[in-house]
Amino acid sequence: MVLSIAILPLGLISVYQTNKVLQERQSLSESALLQRTQQAVGESREVIRSAISSAETLAVQISALQSSGDTCSAVMSEVVDRSETFAFAGYRDNARGLICASRDVSANTESPLDALPEIDQRSEAVLMRPLEFLGGIATFSVTVPVIDEGRFVGTVWIAVPVSALNGALSQAGENVNLVLFKTDGDIIATEDYTENRRSVLPADYSLQDLAASGRQTFRGKSREGETRDFAVSPIVSGQVFVLGSWMPQERGIQMPIFEQALALYFPCAMWAITIGVAYVGVHRLVIRHVRRLRSWMRLYASGGYDDLGDARLDDAPEELEVMADAFRAMTRRLSEQDRRREEDLQEKTVLLREVHHRVKNNLQLISSMMNMQIRATDSAEAQRLLRRVQDRVMALSAIHRYLYLARKLSMLRADKLLEDIIQQLVIVGTLDESGQQIKVATELDPVEINPDQSVPLSLLATEAAMNAVKYCGVNAEGEAWINIALKSQDDGNLCLSIVNSRASADDDAATDDASSTGLGSRLIKSFATQLNGTLETEDLPDRFELHVVFPMAWHEAREDAV
Repeated sequence: MVLSIAILPLGLISVYQTNKVLQERQSLSESALLQRTQQAVGESREVIRSAISSAETLAVQISALQSSGDTCSAVMSEVVDRSETFAFAGYRDNARGLICASRDVSANTESPLDALPEIDQRSEAVLMRPLEFLGGIATFSVTVPVIDEGRFVGTVWIAVPVSALNGALSQAGENVNLVLFKTDGDIIATEDYTENRRSVLPADYSLQDLAASGRQTFRGKSREGETRDFAVSPIVSGQVFVLGSWMPQERGIQMPIFEQALALYFPCAMWAITIGVAYVGVHRLVIRHVRRLRSWMRLYASGGYDDLGDARLDDAPEELEVMADAFRAMTRRLSEQDRRREEDLQEKTVLLREVHHRVKNNLQLISSMMNMQIRATDSAEAQRLLRRVQDRVMALSAIHRYLYLARKLSMLRADKLLEDIIQQLVIVGTLDESGQQIKVATELDPVEINPDQSVPLSLLATEAAMNAVKYCGVNAEGEAWINIALKSQDDGNLCLSIVNSRASADDDAATDDASSTGLGSRLIKSFATQLNGTLETEDLPDRFELHVVFPMAWHEAREDAV
């Protein structure tokens, strides 16, 4: 009984929600029927609105046109000629009578112009006259008052043949009858404008009542005794309405009684059936224990508990107790493994940093010994060769120094590594002959490479930079410069470019013949091959360019191939 009382609100909520869904469906069906009615009468609505907007526009401009009757009549004629539906347009002044019109009606003494009713001075509404005759043509009229400085002075009149609306309504479809009517119940147009035109109207409602009720839908009997779906919607607010009489469909605006009962009371039946199952078979034996296990898992996953050894289930079945014991044992093993893995990782990181530190110190020691040998050597050629070797050793030392200081050993910032090497090699470089300082410009993108790439890239940059310093010359502008760039390309490759200025061709040839051994070029090609890259050089009269393009993730491609 307690569970029944507890679940009863859920059943009531379900019944309430189902009822709301049915009401929403009813509303959607009614909206759809109104929308279909609006679409079916769309062409006729545009004809009426076009007449109203044209009359309102003429009413605003008539004060400027009435000074010249010919101009005013020409404007009225042009309005009728441009429209395919207008039959007549004119303006009648309260004091002077008909001022201008789209055609001459003065000869017709029985013209409806004489019978046009006076409009109240306070009224600015559009008036509809459904059955006036102009030249033997059945028309409806749109009349708009002309107000000049707050005073009612006349009326603009546009007449539209009723046949234009009747023809548009007849094309709406076979399963619908459309009727345009005024608020007073007069019919303006229908697809069958005969004495039988009122047979499609609802039997229990008058057109005046429908106009007073406004937008609505309902199902009822027509005057012919047929069951129809009716939709009423305004076309001109408060003046013209459309009545759509539709053949009932299987899923119309009213839902069958048995479907309503089934939809409303089926949740109650399901609630009554599931009371016993929910209590014994689901909640008490399974759900509460599963939820507790789920809370343990979430707490452990979020780091809330390192050890769940004291957590217990309350009166759980044996199967769930076994599952809980397995989970607690798993958490203990995972916690122990995580602790050991963290200690191992920290130890390996410390050892790896120490290795890089020792290698860096040894390489610097070798560089110092070579520096002592350079100072003790008298031969300029031997000093130059030893200094080249010393530069290569210092490049390797820079790599290990960077690895020792880096926070992340798996990836290195190539731009910072190259910047350190370039500072050592070319920032202090000068031309041997003239002593002129070399201007060095660098443009290095912040890209990361792995340690396997760092060695060949650093040595390649070292050799290329030393060659650039060696062969750099003063150009025609009197400057010696070296440009070094590392760019990331869209295709996932990196491009290392080193460009240096050149002196005259005769000076370069002399330098090449005197001091070039070709070792630097061979080393550069070898390092480019180790990077799985392509080497391109371009020897121009004023500069020498070297470009190496290599993949950023070349080691991954090699591992996949293996």
